[in-house]
Amino acid sequence: MPRAKAPLALAGFLALPLFFAALMAASLAIEKPRVVEWSRPHGRIARIYHDASGSLEVKIWLLALVVALFLVAAGWLASFVRYGVYVTCVAAVVEALALTVRLDRWEGHHTSRFPQGEDLLSDDKPGSLVNRGQWEHEAARTAHSLVNYTIALALIATAIVVVLAVRRKRGPLPVPPPAPPQTGGAPTTSGL
Repeated sequence: MPRAKAPLALAGFLALPLFFAALMAASLAIEKPRVVEWSRPHGRIARIYHDASGSLEVKIWLLALVVALFLVAAGWLASFVRYGVYVTCVAAVVEALALTVRLDRWEGHHTSRFPQGEDLLSDDKPGSLVNRGQWEHEAARTAHSLVNYTIALALIATAIVVVLAVRRKRGPLPVPPPAPPQTGGAPTTSGL
């Protein structure tokens, strides 16, 4: 039986922003359009870019889920040790920072894989909704923001646990002595 349920609950709570950060990072890392090429007369090659295949989208979601499940597994293992909440917070911070190590490189690679932009339309066409590299930049910013939220939540949870541990160690707060009864000097009313 686990010693406490708090590490597992905290891991589940911290896994949510980490999952979405991992989703953005996985999209930047492995997403690529499906390209159809054919030869045109005079040796020219024509290319049309299509949305990524469904199997690639499933792979991206599964990779993001694996990152979140690693944190939940770390929280479950941490629930068997004495200072499990601290272990969970450290695991969340380490996983979050690990997501950002190659994020800039993935942003550049994703931009090069989508030469016409994420919407698969060149910037000069009227139907183009995002410029080339714009989606990648926003995805990287979102991933960094979610990583920062995850780290901040882990640090706040650590601070709360430290405050509670200090209060528990000091014992209950002393009860102030009762106020002495007031006597004399005050006029009283008699039952007239």
